[in-house]
Amino acid sequence: MAAIPPPSSENSSSSGFHDFLPVMANKLGGDGLIGELCNGFNLLMDSEKGVITFDSLKKNSALLGLQDLTDDDLRSMMKEGDFDGDGALNQMEFCVLMFRLSPDLMEASRFLVEEAFEQEFKDFH
Repeated sequence: MAAIPPPSSENSSSSGFHDFLPVMANKLGGDGLIGELCNGFNLLMDSEKGVITFDSLKKNSALLGLQDLTDDDLRSMMKEGDFDGDGALNQMEFCVLMFRLSPDLMEASRFLVEEAFEQEFKDFH
């Protein structure tokens, strides 16, 4: 499972974060990557509530290499990923957050979408 940076960090060696999601995507393929993200979600979630809460994230963060993040960093991650405003991350919100925090994977996804549109446009004519 890839280490998760705080939302404000850059994907650089100076931040101490290395973005492993693109490597995982290349090695595992789309289904394998989603499976690994689901495994990461399961490691971080509150087993009684079925979602990632601030407390479960803080408690289990070392499992994914997040032990050095401050409470403010963890709260920022929760806030950035919490689309429905319930104060927790469900599995979909977690997976979307992981993609958003991976600039290389987002760029690769953008390229694949553009390539698919170009192919569709060629097939249309």
